[in-house]
Amino acid sequence: MDIIWIGIAFLFGFGASRLKLPPLVGYLVAGLALAVYGYEAGDMLKEISHLGVVFLLFTVGLHIRLKNIIRFDILGIGLTHLLISTAIFIPITLYFGYDLQAAIIIAITLGFSSTVLTAKNLESRNELGALYGRAAIGILIIQDLVAIGIIAYTGGGAPTAWSFSVLALPLIRPILIKLLGIIREDELWMLFGLGLALGGASLFELFNLSGELGALAAGMLLASDERADQIAKKMWGVKEAFLVGFFLEVGLTGFPDVSGYYFIAAILLILPLKSVLFFVLFMAFKFRARTGFLASVSLTAYSEFTLIAGVVASANGFIPEETIVILGLLVAISYAINAPITANEEKLWKRIEGFISKLERDVRHPEHQTISLGSAEFLIVGMGNAGRAAYDKLKEQNKPVVGMDIDPDRIERNLESGRRVVYGDIQDTDLWTNIDLNKIRSVMIAMGNERVKENATKTLRAAGFKGLIYVLTMREEEAEVMQKAGASAISIPIKEAGERLAELSANLTDDDPKIDLKIKKPKTDVK
Repeated sequence: MDIIWIGIAFLFGFGASRLKLPPLVGYLVAGLALAVYGYEAGDMLKEISHLGVVFLLFTVGLHIRLKNIIRFDILGIGLTHLLISTAIFIPITLYFGYDLQAAIIIAITLGFSSTVLTAKNLESRNELGALYGRAAIGILIIQDLVAIGIIAYTGGGAPTAWSFSVLALPLIRPILIKLLGIIREDELWMLFGLGLALGGASLFELFNLSGELGALAAGMLLASDERADQIAKKMWGVKEAFLVGFFLEVGLTGFPDVSGYYFIAAILLILPLKSVLFFVLFMAFKFRARTGFLASVSLTAYSEFTLIAGVVASANGFIPEETIVILGLLVAISYAINAPITANEEKLWKRIEGFISKLERDVRHPEHQTISLGSAEFLIVGMGNAGRAAYDKLKEQNKPVVGMDIDPDRIERNLESGRRVVYGDIQDTDLWTNIDLNKIRSVMIAMGNERVKENATKTLRAAGFKGLIYVLTMREEEAEVMQKAGASAISIPIKEAGERLAELSANLTDDDPKIDLKIKKPKTDVK
């Protein structure tokens, strides 16, 4: 029964989290464990797996804009890396007995990086909008397009003559934006997102194009609209639940024969070279060392599209069937290797920063120019709902305030609303070498991810900032972490709201059982 994998996935996911690994590593191991006992993925698990990828890529599309992807540097890095890695993998694949055509197909797919893993890691850290996040996603989209070409070549279905009609999708954007303005209920937000994701996937599949790419394109139709973030939040739980099926199915590909293990070992030895090559190319295209490092780490894992393209090629006789088992285990192991590295990438960066920064070219990337905070005395980092509310309140009091965010789309929306917001990654130590903080009295950190807030607070203190640091948190345990990191004060909105409710309740009397929720101005004595 398919229902068995739910309990097994929970146990292994829980075990991985106790070892401070992402639960997805546990899901992969659970799949491998089930494979040992002969468990095979049923139709339900396969469909859940597919939908998990569709929903993930749709939410990724909500955060990206095409103009940030189709750029000379992103295209240059993505295509150059794919060409060089293919040239490296072809002789290795030939050595293990594959014919030339099979070797070329396998080599190209091994050049792909995991879209699912990278997108999930970036989204969990709320860094899809960061420069390195946008660069990584842009490179992945280029790779996915190449994967679609391989699928078409090996018999997965060539695009139909009507496939070019998908280029007209931007014409329906005004209709979708108008619908967004009408919707108010939470349930409809979720249904709208689910329907758009599935509709985009189905439309692309109708034209023999990748359904996953269709979901991504559907999400991009709403990108840059502020309400797209609300849809992503509504879909979060559904997407996470369905992704469990995907990682389980990857693990269920099972184990290869002895020669397959040698092949896996050889390809895994190339994994560090894959990362180094990405970094070298980022430096060649004038990115900063930190941006190149973070993007390279995010891209250091073999791809689920290796499996997708491999399955199609195998079904049509282009590569041996037993190769799928090898590719499945290879992808699973690379996920397990990548997970702890990305979880500790900031710590790793701080250790090697001195050496690796010397490799940076003596140029400035256009998005990393010197930032001026002007005469501001208050800096708000993270211009979401809480950040905007804090900014507007200080502005009402005529306080000199400036905002900072890592997401260009969010910055643009705030600028259009009349707020002064600059681009900056607060975890980047080099950022503060270009900013004069002498006038800043306090920094307010209003971001959601606990690890990012902790790293940001430590980075500010390490950079020598002696002023006040206020941090917005959701849990008391998180507040303790922030205080140890160097925060001056912590705000826990949920706790403060509860205390306020208790205060209002305690002030009620039998004669006055009603609460007036309107804010009244204090009366002044008239003489």
